[in-house]
Amino acid sequence: MLRSGARAVPRSLPGLGRTGPGWQALRRTAVVVLLAVWSALYLGGAALAADGGDAAADLVKVYVVRTAEQNGGTPDSLALIAARTLGDGNRAGEIFDLNRGRAQADGTALTDPGDLRPGWILRLPEDANGPDVQLAQESGGDGATQPDDAASTAPAGAGTQPFVQGSQPPTQQGAQSPTQASNTIVLPLPAVLAGLGAFLLALLTAAIVARQQVRRLFAAMARAIRRLGDPVRRARRLRFRTSLAAAFAGDGESLRTAHGAVAELTGRKGHAVHAVSVDDAGVTAWVATADAPPAPWQDLGEARWRRPAGAFAPPAQPVYGTGSQPPSPSLVAVGVDEQGGKVFVDLSRLDGVLSVTGDPGVARDVVQGLLAEVARSKPAVPVAVLQTTGGPAVALPGTMRRIERFDPRPAGAREAGTLRAAARLHPLEALLVASGTPTAQEAADLLALCGPGGAGWTALVCGDAQGAHWRWRAAPDGSVEIPLLRLTVTVPA
Repeated sequence: MLRSGARAVPRSLPGLGRTGPGWQALRRTAVVVLLAVWSALYLGGAALAADGGDAAADLVKVYVVRTAEQNGGTPDSLALIAARTLGDGNRAGEIFDLNRGRAQADGTALTDPGDLRPGWILRLPEDANGPDVQLAQESGGDGATQPDDAASTAPAGAGTQPFVQGSQPPTQQGAQSPTQASNTIVLPLPAVLAGLGAFLLALLTAAIVARQQVRRLFAAMARAIRRLGDPVRRARRLRFRTSLAAAFAGDGESLRTAHGAVAELTGRKGHAVHAVSVDDAGVTAWVATADAPPAPWQDLGEARWRRPAGAFAPPAQPVYGTGSQPPSPSLVAVGVDEQGGKVFVDLSRLDGVLSVTGDPGVARDVVQGLLAEVARSKPAVPVAVLQTTGGPAVALPGTMRRIERFDPRPAGAREAGTLRAAARLHPLEALLVASGTPTAQEAADLLALCGPGGAGWTALVCGDAQGAHWRWRAAPDGSVEIPLLRLTVTVPA
């Protein structure tokens, strides 16, 4: 009986139960291997039978000439042999024709029907039978019948003779006898090839049947090998992210190009620009409009416009128009995209609250990077910190003015629709930093202070802020997904 809290031990490994896919694949593999082995044995037996049939086809019927003593005092003659083996003494001529000139073991040959010598081996017609009829193997040249080893022992120029089963042929000293040769197992080439082919077929079929298990095994091995290189990749990635902060701080040209693009689209055309990416080949802008882009801008789809490099020269001091329009956007560098372009986001169009979720450490890097950018471009903007529980500590730049106390104003009615439709130019008057996920009450205070109709603050939250339209998701490798822009960037560390 299992006691409370005890855990039963599984009887089989996962996936190898009697009804699991692993067990089924194992059974299929066993069946295929058995079929392959049976095929090898069958084909090998057929090859051996074919080889044995060929050997049987070489056997002929022969008669060994007797001495007078063995024959009851009467010398053997072709007529007696024909009567004894063919049942008709008149067929002696057939035996003479089959053996005329055929070399015998003593070097002589049959040339005269009346001249027979004891020990000669005479070939008989196919229909010969009787106790005196023996079998011999057909071999040698000139249609002779004899075993291979008898040919090697025959006198030079004497031709060949048959080897009669049951008798001992003349052999050289030390030569292998027929009895010894019969104990040697010889595998014919067709049988060997058939067995090898069946074995390869079994391996191939087993691999096909178990391909899923093999694929998972190789995938697990690849993951294990990849994990071995994770520390090196993380260190290299961290060095790259660390270099981004210094690169952003010393690159004023990219920021000036981004401001020029925003000034052109916002100041004269009236298009709302949420973000800009600057690379060596040109500028990409994320706009909140369904209108066609003005020349020479090109529509890339998904609310993105592209202008090639050299198509315009950014002004030395960006001009954003006059009247009720604010003096400038609040462009800050976020990171680099997959093409290596530096991505700038307009904090004045964040709709008041930016929520960075995912990996806490990378979320903190995002917020600290945005604060550093604001400190360089607009050092007079004050910042306040909303202390939350469980969040990463956020270090404020020393040049920023910190506000210790603040009071949220009553929130006005929020506008309906998506963020791009609702986002307006929200002047960056003050920053509020939340180092963790705020409570429901704190989230309501954030919306009252930073949302549309609020006090004009902009909140940067390291966590999930309810009601925030801008939500970025940070990954452990330092990449950040910006869903509303369909964009992924690598942020500085």
